[in-house]
Order: sequence, then structure tokens, then C-alpha cells
Amino acid sequence: MDLIPVIKELLYSHDCVIIPGFGGFIGNYAPAYCDRTTNTFHPPAKHISFNRNLTHNDGLLTGTVSAKTALGYSDARNLVGEFADEVKKRLEKGEKVIFDQIGSFTTNSEGNYLFEPYRELNFNLQAYGLTSFTFAPLAGINQVRKINNPEAGIKNSTHRFRRYLWRAAVILPLAGALVAIPFTTDLFRTKTQTTSLYPVPVNTETTDLKPGTLNDGKADLTVVNVDSPGAGSDSVVTGTPALVETPSAAAESYHVIAGSFRLRENAEVLAGTLAREGYEPQVIDGPNGFLRVSALRCGTLDEAMKIKNRLAAKYPGTWVKKAL
Repeated sequence: MDLIPVIKELLYSHDCVIIPGFGGFIGNYAPAYCDRTTNTFHPPAKHISFNRNLTHNDGLLTGTVSAKTALGYSDARNLVGEFADEVKKRLEKGEKVIFDQIGSFTTNSEGNYLFEPYRELNFNLQAYGLTSFTFAPLAGINQVRKINNPEAGIKNSTHRFRRYLWRAAVILPLAGALVAIPFTTDLFRTKTQTTSLYPVPVNTETTDLKPGTLNDGKADLTVVNVDSPGAGSDSVVTGTPALVETPSAAAESYHVIAGSFRLRENAEVLAGTLAREGYEPQVIDGPNGFLRVSALRCGTLDEAMKIKNRLAAKYPGTWVKKAL
């Protein structure tokens, strides 16, 4: 199966597409810029580069092939591996391998891969429909004519001064009125105060409360019952706020992560495969919009490491994450 169209499609929506065992294509964002020498404007783009060290299976290409061909995850992984082996054999023979509208590969005398990207295609979807164009340079201001006519500058300065003077005549009286109103009226004064201990309004005009009383017809303070964890019966606490004990921390658990995907359908494909193998997979949210596939949730770290070592033989890159 030719996987080049699949890789090309993934490069539009992903910044990194890895071919397990061969290398990874990386999309680098390039902002829009203007070439002053040719007066050409270029839109923002995503340039493709190649990194031979990215050879691990992140599940993106394998999951996409599995979804498009209706193959199981293992069969799709074997198909991707055969494609990578075929490309490497052709390069070892000295052939030039072309990935249509992505770039071409050759090898040097030391056996290193040389990648030449295809620059006629823009993989940045935000710049869809934008092309490069040229424009005529703008005419500059004639500074000599402006210097030789000093009267025009004097007239403009006088006009600006009069305009600022008119604005000040309108704004200053309004600002003075806004400052004087709060000090001469009761507009912003309040007749209630609150204490820092009990946020209960107290009427400043009533000062005949007797010490030691909570309810004498002038002010009313109600204390709500609070059930402390572990209390055998309801009890009413009066006069002082109730204290609530902090619940004990939940028991720790750990997820064994077998893969991380951008697309939910790819995550569900791996989850279905793990379920058929006897695990209890879960699809959980990860950072940056990724979806993680947990093969099993374990109660201890030792148990999680045993499951991780068992899965690593079939799913390289499996790791352990502490459950939230």
C-alpha cells in the first residue's frame, strides 16, 4: 500500500507525522513576510523538514491506516513497517525516493539521508487560498517641498493649538464638577458597615444593643448547623462558627498509557484492540487536545509498572501516569 497520500493528508492537520522505523516529518510555521528586493508579499506557510531520529511509533500514522483500511491495529502497524523497510532498501541502493508533493530523499557518501522539501505546496490551512503577489513601491513624501514651505507648518501648528484649547475649556469644568460632587453630597456615602469577622450588616444608627445578646429585636444573627464528618448526631452550635474537617485524600492510582492521539477515532481503535486483549481501556483527556488511551488503571505503582513492561513489547513507548 502506498502510504504517501496518507502522510500528505496528515501533514495538513498535524505538525509531526512519524513513519515508525524510518523518521518523522515536522511542520515548521513561517510567518508572512515581504521581499523588499522583488517587492513580493508571501503569505504564512508551514515548511516541511525531516528528522531521522524520530522513529518511535506514536500511533498517528498506524491508527489512520487502520481506520482507512479497516485493518486491525497490529496489521496496520505491520503494513507501515513494510513501507518503511521498502523505502530504506531503495535508499541503500542509491535510488532517489520521491514523496509526491512532500519532498525527495537521497543518500550521501556517508549513508545519511538528504531530504529536499517540495516548496510549491503550502500545508498551512490558515493560509488556504492565499498566494504570493508583487506590488509597486509606494511613493515617499517630498521632504524638500515641506521644508521650503515653512508657512504651512506654522498654520498647522496654530490650528492644532486652538483645537486643544477648545477641548480643555470643555473638559476641565466637567472634571472639577465630578471631583466636587462626592465631597459636598451624600451620594456615595453608605449607612451600613461590615466587620471582618462576621459579614453581618450592622445599622450605624442603632447603638442600644446590650452586650452578650444576639437577638434583641434590632439585629438578628442566625448560625447554620454544620455536620462534622463522623459525628453521631446533629448538634446545634451557637455563638461561634462551626469548623468543617477537611476530607481525607483519595487513594492514589495510576494509568498505564499505551498511546496518545489527536483524533478520537484513532484512540477508540486502540482502545478496542486492548479490550479484546483482556484489558480495561479508558480514553482520557491529555494536554494540547490529545487523547490518551489507558490500558488499565492500577491501584499501586508496582502493579502499573508490571503492566507497562508487559505492554511495552507490543506497544513501544508505553508509560505510566498518575491518575488525577
